[in-house]
Amino acid sequence: MVVYIWSLNISYKDTSALNQSANVSSGDPLDASPGLSRTGHTVTAVCLGIILVFGFLNNLFVLLIFARFRSLWTPINLILLNISVSDILVCLFGTPFSFASSLYGKWLLGYHGCKWYGFANSLFGIVSLMSLSILSYERYAALLRPTKADVSNFRRAWLCVAGSWLYSLVWTLPPFLGWSSYGPEGPGTTCSVQWHQRSTNSMSYVMCLFIFCLLLPLILMIFCYGKILCIIKGVTKINLLTAQRRENHILLMVITMVSCYLLCWMPYGVVALLATFGRRGLITPLTSMVPSVLAKSSTVVNPVIYVLFNNQFYRCFLAFLKCRGDPSFQSQNPQHSSKQDPHALRPSWHRGIKGPQKKEQHTLALVVHYTP
Repeated sequence: MVVYIWSLNISYKDTSALNQSANVSSGDPLDASPGLSRTGHTVTAVCLGIILVFGFLNNLFVLLIFARFRSLWTPINLILLNISVSDILVCLFGTPFSFASSLYGKWLLGYHGCKWYGFANSLFGIVSLMSLSILSYERYAALLRPTKADVSNFRRAWLCVAGSWLYSLVWTLPPFLGWSSYGPEGPGTTCSVQWHQRSTNSMSYVMCLFIFCLLLPLILMIFCYGKILCIIKGVTKINLLTAQRRENHILLMVITMVSCYLLCWMPYGVVALLATFGRRGLITPLTSMVPSVLAKSSTVVNPVIYVLFNNQFYRCFLAFLKCRGDPSFQSQNPQHSSKQDPHALRPSWHRGIKGPQKKEQHTLALVVHYTP
């Protein structure tokens, strides 16, 4: 009898070891990484649930407003639309699966689902990042063009949108071709690039991804918005009383945009670098989960910032809530038209303002109502 029980225990242990070995060999993402406690998974699930609901609703509102009001159909707003499209795709094809996995405490889509989850979220995330940087450049370039932009010409805007998706594909397809790989991340309830791999192949990919998909867009945003501030500051010298508010508004907008970019994405990039180049075990499951949640929170933050700080979208948003028609900016005041190009703020105009008072007033009106 004793011998029978002893042999039964051995059989149970062997079966457990065999199952564990089978899970590892099958590439089970949950067994590839240490997990969080039940409380940790619950807190993560609550955060992801909030991000999922508000991220989806915020971006859905932007898409509905854009479809409802014809006055928003301008080339630069097309880039804003691209940001919302990429963010809502994250809310549809990314956040729900990590939310459900956090509820259960394990990854639910298997090995191949993990790879495609990592690819899709990387693709949509980089599209959003590149669109933010392209938007900053287009706003800066608008001030330097010698003539008014043709708001009916969408060719440049469509090229920017297509370029953001192509650029993102260039950096997200290599893991399928052997340059690094996608796999479980942190506690095993999300998937991304395999930051913890120490091969030269993986480390070079992580470094390139950080430089070309996170750092360079940030540098471009800081440069372009900094130049815009300099131009606006020069215009305020014409009449400090009427233009100072606009300068303060733009300054607040720039600080908010750059700060939210840094808050949402830079922790993720830094943790990825530490996981790749730091000592083993430095990044715990909790440490890796927080930046991942922050990165997904950008889907909530982006539509709020880029709608509330945009006079056109904000007025259309109010009209949408009140079930009103398309607000006609041009009928209210020709100088307030949504099609009025902000190129009048070029530095050459600043130096040449010595003409009649009427010209000065026209320039000031453009400054006061300019939203970059």
